Parts: sequence; C-alpha cells; structure tokens
Amino acid sequence: MSVVSAENTDTLGGSPSPGNPPRRRREKQGRLAFWLLLPAAVAVFGVIIYPIIRTLFISFFEVTSALATDTPFVGIDNYVHVLTSVSFWDSMGRTLYFTIVSTALELTFGLIVAGLLNAKLKARWLFRAIVVIPWAIPTIVNAAMWKGIFNAQYGSLNALLTQLGIIDEYQAWLGDPTTALNMVILADVWKTTPLVAFFLLAGLTSIPPELYEAAKLDRARWPRIFRSVVLPMLVPSISIVLVLRTVEAFKVFDIIYAMTRGGPANGTQTVAYYAYTTAFSDQNFGVGSALSYIIVVVILALSAIYLRLLRRSEMSLL
Repeated sequence: MSVVSAENTDTLGGSPSPGNPPRRRREKQGRLAFWLLLPAAVAVFGVIIYPIIRTLFISFFEVTSALATDTPFVGIDNYVHVLTSVSFWDSMGRTLYFTIVSTALELTFGLIVAGLLNAKLKARWLFRAIVVIPWAIPTIVNAAMWKGIFNAQYGSLNALLTQLGIIDEYQAWLGDPTTALNMVILADVWKTTPLVAFFLLAGLTSIPPELYEAAKLDRARWPRIFRSVVLPMLVPSISIVLVLRTVEAFKVFDIIYAMTRGGPANGTQTVAYYAYTTAFSDQNFGVGSALSYIIVVVILALSAIYLRLLRRSEMSLL
C-alpha cells in the first residue's frame, strides 16, 4: 500500500516527479524556446524564404529596374524567352561540361588522395593538414592566385613550361575560350579535391579490417579487393560527393567572376553567370529570375538521376 502511495504522489497532491514537470513549467519552457528561436526564424525567412518567394513572383513579370513601378504581368513568357535563347543553351552546354569534367576529376584525384591519407605512414596527421590547405583558401583568393599563375606576361606556368622546354613562348591561357574554361576547371579541381578526399577518407576508415583480411585469405588481388570490398563500402560516400559537387559545380559563379568574368567571347560563361549578367548587367530581372528557377529545376533533376543510378549500382555490387 505504501508503494502505491509513493508512485501516485502527483495524483494525491504530493511533490511532482522530476521527470514529469507540471504543465505550467512546460508552458514556460515552451515560451522561452519560442522567443529564443524567433530571431533565427526571422533571419531564415528574411534571408532564404522571402527571396525564394520574391524571385518566383518576379519571374512572371517584366521587371527592367530595381525601382520599377510599372511591371506588367507576362506569365510564362520569361521562361519561354530563356528556353528559346541560344545564349542560354550555349551557357548550359559550358556548365554541363564544367560540371562533368570537374566532378569526375575531383572524384578520381580525391580517391587517390584518400587512399594515400589512409595509408599507415609516419606523421600522417601532418600530411592531412597540408592536404586541407587548398580547400581552406577562400574561393576568391584561390581564383586570384590561379589567374596570376595563368597570366600571359608574368605567369609562373608559362615560366615553368618555358624553362622545361615544353613551350617556346608564353601562352595566353585565359585568352582562348576553350583553354580558359579548362584552366578554370583546373583551378576548381585543385581547390575542391581535398574536400572530396576527406569525404572518401571517412568512408575508407569505416571499412572493417576483417574484410581486408578475409580477401587476403582468399588470395584476392588488389583490383578485386577494390571492386568487391572497397567500392561497395564507399558507395554512400561517393553518393554524397557526387550530389554535393554536382550542385556546387552546376551553380558555379565566384571562380568564374574572379578569373575570367565569363570571357573571353563568353567562353567561360556558365548558366549561373549568365543569370547574373541578365539580371544585374542587362537589368532584366524577370528573365534573370526565370533563369534562376530553371537552374534549380535542372539541379534537382541531376541530383535525382545521380541518386537513382547510384542506388542501382549499389544494389548490383551487393
């Protein structure tokens, strides 16, 4: 009987259980949590949600000035204008090329670097600290550095290749549309490969050593170990890397702006940079907003395709 009374102190008017605070205390804690979260919610709405809604709204109107008062409704004309523009499809082609090449190179080099960082070497922590330096450098600084390296007059790349006898005279690496785009890809790969390497390194370190030992007992060679043990275990990490890098590479803007400003002859003008020039240089905010939403749709489609293909490859490797 005494046990029952002890368990029901709340009902009989005794002191409340520590794990079950009174309703008034819970309400007070709820109000406190609301006021603590309110500034963050306002910031998120003002910085993210409102611009998204506002951009979608503008994409259906003809807005030719930031202070325009006469903005006629044009429906989907802005989207039709974008999808029938030759400049848009040219920039889309360059963007896809940039995305595919840079992501493939970053994944390849990142896997190699991750394998080296996972090796049992002395001062391994020092090598990991050195590798992360390119990724730690701000993108604008990285772009300025590579722009100096590729400079046609005093660039260190020209000096090195000339001294090695590979070229006879200095080259304008950023003066040709095709070469310039590849040089921008090189700068992006140099900066982002460490990030990819550490994602893959996390996957490598999570592989149980017993799997390697079992493969060695079966006298499996390294190519088979990589295909049967390493690759299936890395599929989740590779999935994350591909999705993240596809999204980032497809909407690349800052390194383009800092290195080439979309030139020469629009040779490095990606779709994000094209949206920027349309909205802010040409003062056509309606078409620029439509461009932004088309970019979002394409990114979502690419991400869905990636995830579907990777899921199929994961099932086939099991």
